Amino acid sequence: MTRHLMTFTALALPLALFLAGCSKQPPAEEPVRAVKLVQVAPGTFNSGLEFSGEVRARVEARLGFRLNGKLAKRMVEVGQSVKVGQVLAQLDPSDLQLAVDSARAQAEAARTQRDLAAADFKRFQALKEQNFISGAELERRDAALKAAQAQLDQAQAQLAVQSNQAAYTSLRADASGVVTAVEAEVGQVLAAGATVLRVAADGPREVQFSVPEDKVAAIKTGQKVLMRPWAQPTELKGRVREVAASADALSRTFLVKVTLDGAPALPLGSTVSVALPGLGGGGLQGQQVIKLPTTALRQDGQGTAVWVLDEASMSIKSQPVQLATVDGNEAVIASGLAPGMRVVSTGVHVLTAGQKVSVFGATGASGAPSAPTASSAPAPAAATPAAAK
Repeated sequence: MTRHLMTFTALALPLALFLAGCSKQPPAEEPVRAVKLVQVAPGTFNSGLEFSGEVRARVEARLGFRLNGKLAKRMVEVGQSVKVGQVLAQLDPSDLQLAVDSARAQAEAARTQRDLAAADFKRFQALKEQNFISGAELERRDAALKAAQAQLDQAQAQLAVQSNQAAYTSLRADASGVVTAVEAEVGQVLAAGATVLRVAADGPREVQFSVPEDKVAAIKTGQKVLMRPWAQPTELKGRVREVAASADALSRTFLVKVTLDGAPALPLGSTVSVALPGLGGGGLQGQQVIKLPTTALRQDGQGTAVWVLDEASMSIKSQPVQLATVDGNEAVIASGLAPGMRVVSTGVHVLTAGQKVSVFGATGASGAPSAPTASSAPAPAAATPAAAK
């Protein structure tokens, strides 16, 4: 009997272990997650249009030669300061110098002919006084003298033109400033008027930025502008000086120029953030709206939703919302929320409906300290959540 009992036990024990392994294990409880909350509270919509601008000189000239030629020398580089009248570049003057020499020789020949005609007129004038020649002959000599003088004047004018052409082989600075770009190199054959250098003149600086065509009508000359240099923690003030009358052919945007009111000298080409107070926001400027951090939003099907805390059960539920616009780094909520609600602000993608949560950083027995206040406010009647109706 004992032998049979031992045999039965030996067979039953593995079978029990096998059946225990095949049985369904109870599901593990979902962990209670700690979440950060924001509380919906009153706030004002303060956003405006903001663009990225660039510091430029009020006057920036594109310098080029007045005539064709081969670039022989370039004396300056980008970033170099120049003075008025300083030679910046030079063309090969060989052919023009030959033209000057030819014009000078023609002027000398014309002067010799004029002197000879003047001597003949003087001699024939003395003969006329002695009645050795007729008056008509004297008049012919006078006409020859005038023609010789005219030829001399023409030759001298041509010499002056050729001399000017030779002087144009030297490109000089029209104003003191700094070289901002070089667009031609030594050895390059240039056409008349082709840009060789760009020089930003010393003097007032301005900020230039582009706006789309649906915003340009809201920008007026003289309008106040706030600017923040990217490299400096200061706020600068300025006024709109000029608004382009036509759009750029490539970007289809309008160029706006803003003067800096008593601002420190900013480096040319530096980046500036330009804010236009009172514009933008779809007409919400100064109104009371509901705003949430963009990290609190999540995609729910075809719409947008947030997680709202149910304080009675310390669980979360999904609340659909409608977005209106943005105010800086916050989203403006058109409807779906009401003041006093507590909304999960971060980590919304790892939560599920009905999940138990705890407040991050909670202290005390209740475990639910006051949450940070969201910069928000009651919207119109449509802002009341549908669930509250």
